Amino acid sequence: MATKEEFLAALAPLLDVVRGVNPAAPDAVGELGRRLPLDHPAVENVRTMMRQGVDQRWLCERENAGVRYSRVAKDVGGLSVDAVHMSTAAVGHVHPQGELDLCFAVEGNPRFDGNPAGWTVYAPNTWHVPTVEGGSMDILYFLPGGAITFGPCPPGATPVGKQAP
Repeated sequence: MATKEEFLAALAPLLDVVRGVNPAAPDAVGELGRRLPLDHPAVENVRTMMRQGVDQRWLCERENAGVRYSRVAKDVGGLSVDAVHMSTAAVGHVHPQGELDLCFAVEGNPRFDGNPAGWTVYAPNTWHVPTVEGGSMDILYFLPGGAITFGPCPPGATPVGKQAP
């Protein structure tokens, strides 16, 4: 059985790449997909460990409105890392410095904000209601500077993604 500390160590190769990607860049998703595709050995290892952690509840041990979640790391070289297991809509939030998400399909043919499994990136000062439809997903949220503000879309923020009904 893996631990959260071992999971964080397994994330190191991903973190090295994610740190170097600008979430405001037009091809951020493409860059991540080329450098860390779902079939990359490090990504597959993280996926396996995450699934074990969710099943064993050392990851995503908290729950709110059907969404399970946990903080993996508050600050790892300028990024916070959160783990989420979901099959519904979560709480709306703004990303002051952007958000980079690695989404793994668990059941069905899930889509995160309309996107298939893989990478989703939101630019700085964007807002969305994270939503999974068509199944369930395990998702890793990488937040530059750990910056996130929950609540309705604030003035000046750009709504993005497939908005929850």
